[in-house]
Amino acid sequence: MVQVCLNGSRGAADGAAVPLTPEAMAREAARAVTAGATDVHVHPKTPCGRDTLSPRVVAVTLEAIRARVTVPVGVTTGAWSEPDPAARLAQVRDWTVLPDHASVNWHEPGAGELAAALLERGVGVEAGIWSGTDGAARFLRSPLAPRVLRVLAEITDPDPGTAPRTARALLSALAARPAPDGPRILLHGENATTWPVLRLAARLGLATRIGLEDTLTLPNGQPATSNEELVRAAVREYAGARRGAGR
Repeated sequence: MVQVCLNGSRGAADGAAVPLTPEAMAREAARAVTAGATDVHVHPKTPCGRDTLSPRVVAVTLEAIRARVTVPVGVTTGAWSEPDPAARLAQVRDWTVLPDHASVNWHEPGAGELAAALLERGVGVEAGIWSGTDGAARFLRSPLAPRVLRVLAEITDPDPGTAPRTARALLSALAARPAPDGPRILLHGENATTWPVLRLAARLGLATRIGLEDTLTLPNGQPATSNEELVRAAVREYAGARRGAGR
């Protein structure tokens, strides 16, 4: 599985390639799926480019993307979209159009209550477990752990040289997750560690993601012109790392 993360918290200052409107997100999603993405993660935006959980904006964004793709589409519930846990929970409960899944960062206040509300509404939960936080410990203590759709193992270590080691340490911690078939994990890095961590995910046979949320550059260091270009590069890198792991 290669998930495309279309925009993240990036805005206009990060370049014209970052999709900020529902129409641009839908267009980028369609091209990324054609390039090999099998899942979409998106941050709905206000007209001024700020991440939002507004029921109206979430609905318009999901409808636009679903008109162009048939793969699952998920959204963020990051605390930066709405810092107050009670207000964040209220907004999610007011969603009129539901995503297939939503990411919940387990180190953020109110994560358990938010995940429970999503599950009650039939929305899959991606448990965001960031390295360098107590997210893994909190998650493993949660009675909701066996019910999540997948774990997003997010490597925040900014050093490409040490990020793979940090990733392995986080994966080792998550190995205690109480699930019948073991953890379903999507492993990814960000910025300078995006490609080293993606290759590690491939070698370990884990799902991964790529997109302008995580990086603005291709494996060769050149600027990426689109999510489509990043997905095509990711599919090549993943396949190459898998072949190398089998030797």
